[in-house]
Amino acid sequence: MNLEQERREDLLIVRPRGRLDSSSAPEMERLITEQLDTGTQRLVLDFTSLDYISSAGLRVVLLAGKKLRASKGKMVLVGLQDMVREVFEMSGFLTLFAVAPTLEEGITKV
Repeated sequence: MNLEQERREDLLIVRPRGRLDSSSAPEMERLITEQLDTGTQRLVLDFTSLDYISSAGLRVVLLAGKKLRASKGKMVLVGLQDMVREVFEMSGFLTLFAVAPTLEEGITKV
């Protein structure tokens, strides 16, 4: 997995590319936790280039969502590809998080 991040004022955009699984999830968890611990309150997870997500990846998304809810922050998931969307649907995560088809639409939701 390749992991990119972008700041737009107080908004953090994280873009995992490839596979988010048990070998790559700790890196993403570390990055997101560090950013949330330093005060980030608006997070967009851009999954446009994510091909696969495992339960370990879902755990990172859930952890980020819980931390942001506790601090009254916001998070949105954007660009869910068919296979990734299916995992989110089966796990029930689509009911837990805001979802948008594009980054631009997602930014308006956080």
